Amino acid sequence: MSFIKRIGFLTAFIIPSLTILGYYFGGYWNFSAIVFVFIILPISDSLIGEDPENVTDAQATILAEKFYYRLITYIWTLFQVLFLIWGAYVIAESAMPTLYLIAFISSFALVTGGIGITVAHELGHKKSKIERLYSRIILMTVCYMHFYIEHNRGHHVYVATPRDPATSRKDEPIYMFWFRSVFGSYSSAWKLEKARLSRKNLRFWSIKNEMIWYTILPILFALVLTMTTSLYFGRIVWEVPAFFFLQSILAFSLLEIVNYIEHYGIVRREVAPGKYERVNPMHSWNSNHRLSNFFLFQLQRHSDHHANAIKRYQVLKHYEESPQLPSGYPAMILLATIPPLWFKLMNPKLSNWKKKVDETLPNSTT
Repeated sequence: MSFIKRIGFLTAFIIPSLTILGYYFGGYWNFSAIVFVFIILPISDSLIGEDPENVTDAQATILAEKFYYRLITYIWTLFQVLFLIWGAYVIAESAMPTLYLIAFISSFALVTGGIGITVAHELGHKKSKIERLYSRIILMTVCYMHFYIEHNRGHHVYVATPRDPATSRKDEPIYMFWFRSVFGSYSSAWKLEKARLSRKNLRFWSIKNEMIWYTILPILFALVLTMTTSLYFGRIVWEVPAFFFLQSILAFSLLEIVNYIEHYGIVRREVAPGKYERVNPMHSWNSNHRLSNFFLFQLQRHSDHHANAIKRYQVLKHYEESPQLPSGYPAMILLATIPPLWFKLMNPKLSNWKKKVDETLPNSTT
């Protein structure tokens, strides 16, 4: 892998840097991270173009074991916790005008959600106990710990089927999908955990129930954050829990918009009642735009991730046969918030995908 690609993944730290600098410069500078993500990045994606290059299998074996790539995600875990503590401190200390406060919290969520949950997603798929722990720590900071259960044991099993709440359907607006995915995924996580406990002959209401812990821990974290800042400032800083839960909602909403983009309208063939064909690179939308892929640890090579969930981000492959998004996630997120424009652009692409599937499997129905 080239030197540019090795350092490319460090660009993720640009967004929190802009958030921090924007706060200290003050005023409209608080919009810096938002402008960078939703204006500069899409334009840069268009100008720089795509990166279809894949490493060979031999190279992938070596690169997958390089500690450097894991170290970036480890550093991010510690950084996210410290970043949140800093955020709580400045919220308690300052009295920003409403407009700048909205910009600050929105920029903050771009960091904790846009990058943070992406890192948690990467770590949560790994076999290493320490990486799985780091994944849960990050998810705790955005009140979305159940994602660790539902994503791995639910979404990756049922993706592109009616059983998956995180698979968006054709002509489903993002706003309807948000409710279905957020509440459906949380409910699914409880059911999956109940089934796990039942298989192990463990009681549902016990300390072995991970969902109980995953529901309580973010609240305890917010409580500790609030008590610490309250003691420091000598008053009850009600702003801190409000800030914590608001940035969490914005952060996991960003995740859900990405879910919407990644799986819009894609369905797997039902090969028998209740059974579906194996997930393959045709079952997720892909984007090969070079710059946004650096910022998102190649999450946009989503087809390979679903086909090979345990693969590390630095060796994910591009597949020519995968359905391709017209731009990177930043531009597509903006488009998804305007359903008529989204449908106008994506429905023809979805129809082309279905035709391609039909050509590959002429006797199948999708």
